[in-house]
This record gives sequence, structure tokens and C-alpha cells, in this order.
Amino acid sequence: MFFRQRSSADGTLSYFYGCGGKGLAVAVDVVAGDEGWFLEEARKAGVCIAFVIDTHIHADHLSGGRSLAMQANAPYCLHEIDAGKVHFPMRGLLDGEILETGNVVTKVLHTPGHTPDSICLLVSDLRRSPDPWFILTGDTLFVGGVGRPDLGGTPETMAGQIFDSLHERLLTLPDTLEIFPGHAAGSVCGAGLSGKPSSTLAFEKRWDPYLSITDREAFIQALTAHIPGRPAEMDQVVAANLGVPA
Repeated sequence: MFFRQRSSADGTLSYFYGCGGKGLAVAVDVVAGDEGWFLEEARKAGVCIAFVIDTHIHADHLSGGRSLAMQANAPYCLHEIDAGKVHFPMRGLLDGEILETGNVVTKVLHTPGHTPDSICLLVSDLRRSPDPWFILTGDTLFVGGVGRPDLGGTPETMAGQIFDSLHERLLTLPDTLEIFPGHAAGSVCGAGLSGKPSSTLAFEKRWDPYLSITDREAFIQALTAHIPGRPAEMDQVVAANLGVPA
């Protein structure tokens, strides 16, 4: 298995991983302008990009996912709920779906809250173990924080969905699981984010202030009390990422 993490100046984190032996790879949360980096990494690794995935429709930056997918002749993937919203062809991902790329398999987890379409990607390397090795948590769970709840609906409603996604989907996973989020410090997609770009579920359970709140209403109150300012040009960015004609 190979694994690459790419960071941008605004704290956005993208990922490229897959099976070198079988020559298949997955690109996740590609930022516009970074398509060439992914193509070059694919060339160096001797792999084909089998899937290009956005963990949700981004509101803080332009996605390069569709562009990379076209250049790599790969499907551009979002959660199936986006099929009726976007203005371009996409492959809808189902909750629980398994994406196979050689010895590396990716399980899709629908984790609404930051946005209705948010997903996390649970990854295993079958050459080592069938058990999951790490999870790409998108904007659902960060190192030191969780996703903001105001971009996809009423903040209180979305905060409740984040609580449910965390406690019903993510916190039930093994404590040894590595966490790779969609953002680190510098991003406006969450408050209190660490500059460290990865963690473990056990460490976050102990030190992430939101994960220690076990009462749903208390969690909603805490999360909605400290919402950062909205991303610059958010409406235009979302429209572009949905493919709305100019």
C-alpha cells in the first residue's frame, strides 16, 4: 500500500492512496490546481486512478475532483444524495459500499452533520489485515475538533446530526484506528483545530473537547456557541462545486 497526504496553505488536506502491486489508486478531496500533482504521483507510483472522491460538496475551496477525474478517465464520486443537486455526471456512493483497488479496500460511511452529504472513508490493506487501518474523516472529525454545523442546514439540527454520526458511526470503531481529517489548523471549517494532520481515535476520545460531551443537547449547545465566520465567497464556491452554470 502507498499513502500520500497533501496540504495547502489554508489548512486543507487531500489524500492519494492505493495498491501499488495491482496498480490502482484513490484520490480524495482534490483542491483545484492540484490535479497535476495527483497525476504525477500516479505516474511515479505506476498506478491508475480508479476513483476520485470528494467527502462532501466543499464550501471553502474549489474542488479539483471533477477535473482530475476527467483527466484520469476515472469516475467522480460523491454521496448518492448529491445526484439530484449537481449539474454533471457523478458516481453516487452508498453507505456501506466497498470500493476495491487491489489489496486496498475502502468502505464508505455516511456521516451527515457538517453537510447532509458528508462521508468518511474507512481503509484496509488486506495484505496486512482485513481490519481497518485508518479512516479519512473529511470535515466530520478533525484533530482537536469537529466539523462546523452551519453550512448545510439549521445549525442546531446539523449539530445534532454530527453528534449522531460521531457516536453511532465513528466512536464505535477501534481505538487504534488512525484518523486523517480534511483540514488542519488554518481552516475555517472547524474551531480549535490542531496543526497536527493526523491522530488516533483513542487520543481524540481523550483530548478532543467535543468527544467528551456525551449528552446530545449539551453537545449541540457547545458546538453552536463557537461557529467561525463563513468562508469567503461561499455561495460562489458551492455553486461552482455543484457545477451550476455561470
